[in-house]
Amino acid sequence: MTGDGPRARVEEFLRRNGLMQSGEVALLTPLTGGVSSDLWQVQLPGRTLCVKGALARLKVEQEWLAPTSRNRVEYDWLRFAGTVAPEQVPQVLAYDEHAGLFAMQFLPPGEYPVWKDQLLAGRVNPAAAHAVGDLVGRLHAASAKDPSVPGIFATDENFDALRIEPYFRVTARANPDLAGPIERLAAVTAGTHRALVHGDVSPKNILFGPHGPVLLDAECGWFGDPAFDIAFCLNHLLLKAVALPEHTAQLRDSARQLVDGYARHIDWEPAAGLLARVAALLPLLALARVDGASPVEYLTPSQRGQVRSIARALMSGPGSTIDSIVDDWMLAAGAATAATTHNKEQTP
Repeated sequence: MTGDGPRARVEEFLRRNGLMQSGEVALLTPLTGGVSSDLWQVQLPGRTLCVKGALARLKVEQEWLAPTSRNRVEYDWLRFAGTVAPEQVPQVLAYDEHAGLFAMQFLPPGEYPVWKDQLLAGRVNPAAAHAVGDLVGRLHAASAKDPSVPGIFATDENFDALRIEPYFRVTARANPDLAGPIERLAAVTAGTHRALVHGDVSPKNILFGPHGPVLLDAECGWFGDPAFDIAFCLNHLLLKAVALPEHTAQLRDSARQLVDGYARHIDWEPAAGLLARVAALLPLLALARVDGASPVEYLTPSQRGQVRSIARALMSGPGSTIDSIVDDWMLAAGAATAATTHNKEQTP
């Protein structure tokens, strides 16, 4: 970290909340990987923790503004999730609304590898996806039964700024011929309130530790449509198939295992309706990761074109089930890669 301002702010927060004693010296190291917050590893004598603060302007190419109150939302989500799966979320230590900061347990990277890194390295384990689906399903089911959750997470404005605008509306502006269907999907998603949504169930926010998956970065927390979480995570498995076509079979199995691990917990609404909403969202969210405000960074220009082509075709076709979308996506991803390889081989 550079400059005295941020350091002084964090140190004052630590002292005020009893996490740093008089005379102690803190070593603050900025952590990377996210676009929406500042995150520091804080080393103190005999202990290490994390401090997180939300940014008003996210670190992406397009201007993307969001309320910093999401820092409180994430703290509340972690507290709730800790009552359901205490070993699968970081333990929260303190929150300071005035400072816009909260502190939580530090999870050493050597013991808690990031799922995204494992997938991109070709280590695709369908059992891991099943465990993620199971965790998200348990959290959704518990939240749907808790009468305090809807009031605590009535964060529609926050979710609109972080998800509806950058993923739905920005994508619609880039694909005006699909604006009508996208607007309808946005309306359904924003108007559905059934369970506590994490909002960013992405492999980059999932660690795998001694007790299975650990879910991070819940600043989009919202009592809303649980279909969004599962579609958001499934979408990343589809994107990985374009980046890693040699692993389409394992990624197809992972997608099915994710849904299977999740679906066994659906008891707050008819499963068929929820899974139909997942299927409707899936190709849109894939398109949003190339044409929305937050494009994935690991796809080549050619691969981004593949994603756009496949996603647009699925959105323009008749409604499908999750299984048929996954199967069609994997087939198209493999075919596109084979055609590209063939063309390269034919070039003199």
